[in-house]
Amino acid sequence: MSVIKVLMIVWFCLLPLCSLAESIDESLQAEASELMAASLESNLGYDIVESLTTEVGQRLAGSEAEARARDWGVKKLEALGFENVRIETFPVTFWERHAEVAEITAPFPQQLVITALGGSVATKPGGVVGEIVRFPTMQSLRDAPMDGLQGKIVFVDEFMTRTQDGSGYGAAVQKRSGAANEAGRRGALAALIRSVGTDHHRFPHTGQMRYEESVAKVPIAALSPPDADQLNRALTHGEVEVKLMLDVTSPGERQSGNVIGEIPGMTDEVVIIGGHLDSWDLGTGAVDDGAGIGITVGAAKMIMDMGKTPKRTIRVVMFGAEEVGLVGARAYAERYKDQIPKHIVGAESDFGAGKIWRFETNFDESKLSIGREMQKVLEPLGIAMGDNNATGGPDMGPLRALGMPVVTLKQNGWDYFDLHHTPDDTLDKIRPENIAQNVAAYAAFVWMAANIEENFRQD
Repeated sequence: MSVIKVLMIVWFCLLPLCSLAESIDESLQAEASELMAASLESNLGYDIVESLTTEVGQRLAGSEAEARARDWGVKKLEALGFENVRIETFPVTFWERHAEVAEITAPFPQQLVITALGGSVATKPGGVVGEIVRFPTMQSLRDAPMDGLQGKIVFVDEFMTRTQDGSGYGAAVQKRSGAANEAGRRGALAALIRSVGTDHHRFPHTGQMRYEESVAKVPIAALSPPDADQLNRALTHGEVEVKLMLDVTSPGERQSGNVIGEIPGMTDEVVIIGGHLDSWDLGTGAVDDGAGIGITVGAAKMIMDMGKTPKRTIRVVMFGAEEVGLVGARAYAERYKDQIPKHIVGAESDFGAGKIWRFETNFDESKLSIGREMQKVLEPLGIAMGDNNATGGPDMGPLRALGMPVVTLKQNGWDYFDLHHTPDDTLDKIRPENIAQNVAAYAAFVWMAANIEENFRQD
């Protein structure tokens, strides 16, 4: 028996059980603690991420690679012993990049490293050339006059703030769609943005953008952070001209799908967990979101290996087409909308591969004591109690909107946006011990949620 497992058992024995409410009884707590100890000694979650990123690689929504990922998912779930394994298909608008080039043509000719944003239109075949007009923030572009940008290229140079919980993303990501829409309103040729990320590497960050109705569609790309810096420095010398060429296509609808596997319970109630199977096409989608697939599938497998039937069915979903607008999540919510009262609680792992440090709930106020009890069991993993404003993860959003309670097992995202949507999102960035800690937390939470007598809604 390892030192870690001994410490876990000792901690559990020292827990002040008499102070906990009866909704999580002593035997259930003991089983959850045993699951944590076993998970910390397992590399199962990491092995699943390694398999996905090696055997499939990048998995752009609607692509042939995403289809191969669904086949991989079915085979993996069946090999691990899950039941009711299936693919539930839905259509998705397919978009793909072919070539992308940017260069300063005057006064200092040189190449710039860019990437097209998902959903962008192409430039004309030879590209476009225009004077750069820099805006330090997205708001400054919104506030700009409607005249004066015709025939020019807009450059939004707003930085993103690094935070542990990723809260800097909400403000920074607004330029991803906003820059093109505001540029189109003002007659600009194209838009460039500083990548939505926190790194200083020469890797541009892609991501989905959307055009507003009745706005002229102009092409948009993201500059790597050093190239945004370089363009900004060039502008200090006076007028700068840039040529931008984006060869991208959107050939129409393709098939995507959610891959589902279950551990059947004694009732038709469901505890749902998962991650998203698709990724952007620049890296291999290891931290976004191969890690989430490995963590949630690994956690459910650890539960399966206990050899005990849960009270509630445990459902694992590999969501398709998340990156292009939560398409798989919305399809799932539409398919199961009449069964949402039977969905007891849900959680998605979609914030990388850092350790979980906080347990957040979104329960009825009368059920908050259950969340605190769960956190006490998870505390040996270094997990503190959070607030009651959990989102549950992006793919839980449509289900949360229908009234399903959710939790967020909040990961340390300090460096997540260094890698997010870049060519640098690869397996070498993941530490197996961090994945094991995540698996341990998910396995313990899911086992408790699947077996307590209580639920998390208002009685």
